[in-house]
Amino acid sequence: MSESPEAVADGPTRVFVEHRELMFAIVYNILGTVADTEDVLQESWLSWTGRAHRSPVEDIRNPRAYLVRVAVNHALTRRAAITRRRETYVGPWLPEPLLDEPADDDSADDRVLRFESVSLAMLIVLESLTPLERAVFVLNEVFGYPHTEIARVIDRTPAAVRRLAHRAREHVHARRPRFRTHPRVRRQATERFVEAALGGDIAALMEILAPDVTVWTDGGGKARPSGLRPVRGRDKAARLLAGYAGRRRSGLDVRYRRVNGDDSAVVFDGASPYAVMVMDLTQDGERVSDVYIVTNPDKLAHVRREEEAGADAFTGAAGRGRA
Repeated sequence: MSESPEAVADGPTRVFVEHRELMFAIVYNILGTVADTEDVLQESWLSWTGRAHRSPVEDIRNPRAYLVRVAVNHALTRRAAITRRRETYVGPWLPEPLLDEPADDDSADDRVLRFESVSLAMLIVLESLTPLERAVFVLNEVFGYPHTEIARVIDRTPAAVRRLAHRAREHVHARRPRFRTHPRVRRQATERFVEAALGGDIAALMEILAPDVTVWTDGGGKARPSGLRPVRGRDKAARLLAGYAGRRRSGLDVRYRRVNGDDSAVVFDGASPYAVMVMDLTQDGERVSDVYIVTNPDKLAHVRREEEAGADAFTGAAGRGRA
């Protein structure tokens, strides 16, 4: 929802817009899809304006908390529809990659949380949690909400929230130990990998891939590369990537961008996004442990908008509004 200056001046609309980036961040991290997140925000907007029509917004003591509660509960309802879609999805399912946008001074804090807290690899781990566990983990671990406040958001007791948080934290940390690769190391490894992968250089791939590397290709049955299951092991992964390189179309343009907070490669075919490639590194930062390749055009539709928004911001043009 893009607001005119006159509309934003309206009290309920202004309050909603003020907290929109935070709601987007929380809901996206709960759902992992941009389209569903935007739908949830639209539902939240309708709930908010309906509430405003019944009584003055000024009567709400904490609009931010109220809006987060509305958005989270709409997101939890939406999870059921996403789960049904996943049951018939062709091949591995990956979250929709989210390109970092230039931040202005007014939204910088929310954008830091939005893009640097939850990587694509972490979102995949969060998929194995129950909806309530995931909501609690996102609110507590990512956005720092205390258990008592989360209890009010999801209508549970603080004791129940603590149990959910404990289970989620143990599960996530068991599957993804906490360590952070230096951005410069990640960028160098990403560039080396992309050069080897798109060049079909098996020797270079064998050098940079970890022995137990896993390649996830999400084409949704609509684009290549796409497979019915992840490919595990350095030999198979190198042959897979080299084979795709041999069949790839000419004229692809590789642009290095931050995707979900990590340096990654966005491949364009002309003006259209062709693939997003995200690498996860071993703890020492020496090799690639996981490769996530999203080519499903449905999941890349917003990438072009994000890229255009970044170009507009760079040239001083008016930025894109969300909602």
